[in-house]
Amino acid sequence: MTAAAAPADGSAPELLGTLAADRATGALTTRSGIFYLAAGHVVHVESAHSPALGDLLTRSGALAPAGWWEAVERAGARQRVGRQLVDSGRLTAGALELAHLGALFDAAYFALAHDGTALRFRPGVAHWLGAVRPVPWRPCCESYRRRALLDRTAPLTRTPDAGPAVLPPRRGRAFALVDGGRTAAQIASALAHRTFHTLVELRRLAADGLVAPAPPAPAPPVHPVPGAGRADWDEPDTALLRRLLDALEAL
Repeated sequence: MTAAAAPADGSAPELLGTLAADRATGALTTRSGIFYLAAGHVVHVESAHSPALGDLLTRSGALAPAGWWEAVERAGARQRVGRQLVDSGRLTAGALELAHLGALFDAAYFALAHDGTALRFRPGVAHWLGAVRPVPWRPCCESYRRRALLDRTAPLTRTPDAGPAVLPPRRGRAFALVDGGRTAAQIASALAHRTFHTLVELRRLAADGLVAPAPPAPAPPVHPVPGAGRADWDEPDTALLRRLLDALEAL
């Protein structure tokens, strides 16, 4: 039986360092993701903001969807899905490790974003995928450098002079989704590609003058209320006030 989730203080990188020093096993939940650790190493990271490993493998054509779900059904309860994929011959160990590391670092980027709230650690919790290639906690914090290169809040648009161009397939698919509303992360999610690799392609498109940050949306017009905020108030009619005062005193 695992212990209940316990609130934790500090940033996610600080807690990862502490858990690594303690050789802890369990799940560290942040506001936007989960780090799974085994003996102090990160073995998997999940975030709803990045494509899952299964999506990356099946949508890229590296693995048939039926093969993925068969492995999950057969080995998920034993936390050996990754091992099942290799043992069944559906993937080589190298192909699985490469895809898994890409998914892990992509998810870590988002799991570390806004990590200062709602941090919890659940000792003993393991992921159903199983360990593929454990990673020391420090490389996971590489996502801080990636965050400086990617502003997820900035939508991208095509430049006015962007005409038809012959582009490499991956870059062309990214360019097709640039519509003035999607951010780089949203384009990557729609393509089920790794966010950082999509960012590289978008930067190449920007260098070629084909895409640029979308201009900010115009602020809604302000309709002032007539008379509101006026500093030039009408002066009172002092002669009228005197007559009213005289009339009241005469009563």
